Amino acid sequence: MNERRRSLLGMALLGAVEPLFAAPSAPAGATLPLEARQALDAELAAVANDPALQLASLSVVAIRAGQPVYEQAFGRRFIGNGSLPDKPATPATLYRIASISKMMTTLGLMRLVEAGKVDLDADVSGCLGFSLRNPHFPDQAITLRTLLTHTSSLRDEGGYSWPFATALKDVLGPQMWSKRAGPGAYFTYCNLGWGVIGTLMERVTGERFDLLMQRLLLQPLGIQAGYNASALPPAALDKLATLYRKRTTDTEIWDANGPWIAQVDDYSAKAPAPPPGLASYVPGTNATPFSPTGGLRISARDMGVIMRMLMNGGVHGDGTYGRRLFQDATLARMFARQWTIDANGSNGDSLGGFFPAWGLGNAHFPDRPGSCLVDGGGFDAVGHSGDAYGLRSVFAADLARGDGMIMLMGGPSSDPDRQKGRYSARARFEERILTALYRHAILGQRAAT
Repeated sequence: MNERRRSLLGMALLGAVEPLFAAPSAPAGATLPLEARQALDAELAAVANDPALQLASLSVVAIRAGQPVYEQAFGRRFIGNGSLPDKPATPATLYRIASISKMMTTLGLMRLVEAGKVDLDADVSGCLGFSLRNPHFPDQAITLRTLLTHTSSLRDEGGYSWPFATALKDVLGPQMWSKRAGPGAYFTYCNLGWGVIGTLMERVTGERFDLLMQRLLLQPLGIQAGYNASALPPAALDKLATLYRKRTTDTEIWDANGPWIAQVDDYSAKAPAPPPGLASYVPGTNATPFSPTGGLRISARDMGVIMRMLMNGGVHGDGTYGRRLFQDATLARMFARQWTIDANGSNGDSLGGFFPAWGLGNAHFPDRPGSCLVDGGGFDAVGHSGDAYGLRSVFAADLARGDGMIMLMGGPSSDPDRQKGRYSARARFEERILTALYRHAILGQRAAT
């Protein structure tokens, strides 16, 4: 069998393909030429099937000049390990996207900012209904801006999610705060900040966080997604990916030759149950069970819908049929750079270069050595990354040029931290995927035109 046929056969066995996501008024020729598409399909299939680190599933989208040009999926959204039928991943497969959820939560918050319900620079205590202060710096207010830029001085060491019966105000004790740096002084990535933000959003609207995000962001875009798996409609739930690793749950024992082990969102035996205490929950008390920090289930295809809306200045759809969700000034404010690691790292912890710069609820990926998204550089972007339960995810957009890439990976067969990247803080397989998308779907298309 020749090499090209072997590659294409491997790709066909690896995953299923669905048509490109709906693109209103997409021009003819917006998709990749057949030869370029086949080359990209084969390159991504090789990454997903790499014996050194196999991927349970992979779903990707590329956008060029504001138009979708490529989508593809590989692998399996559910792996039966011989006892149940496997289910292939498709571009419509929903994933728990981990920390990219923070950026989506921020989009919901910015709609409340536009509506005048919250102020980015006001003391959040007034909205929360209790005093939120770092006890080591009691005279300094905590604002939404410091929460959104991970400079609030909150820390995750004491946890960042509790049952509905626990009021958030009762767990934010001294152990949750930095003793060395006050609000606004130092960047430390903090999941807990988004639990506070979600709870604040509930308090100012009186609406439960998962339902509020449906109203503010998902429903206006026609997206079937959500922060509460038990509330997903059956059609969406059927498309939900289980996340896997070839290691036992909550341990570091990997076995690349062993079975894929479900980590989260395995509903093969029964549908997801509502979070305990949901029926009696009072909005504005503790939104952390919805995980504003990491719990959104959504497909790469629908993330592409959100990306195109951002590229279109806050308007969903084209021409006469467009609907404005955000003012241009709101998005400019959100994606403007708020913090950059200094030369000696004295103003924050970049986690080895993974967080070089930050906006309001979004990461910045400066196109410079150590933080490049693609081999050789050339793609300066904003967005977010995610890493939880085996999933790795990337949402990266050059909003000015209308170019973007989305990657959702459903779990590795071996420890990705042992597969170091060559030019960034990412794993090598992530570098390979993003570089392939950029070269074939974005740079290649630009050169062709």
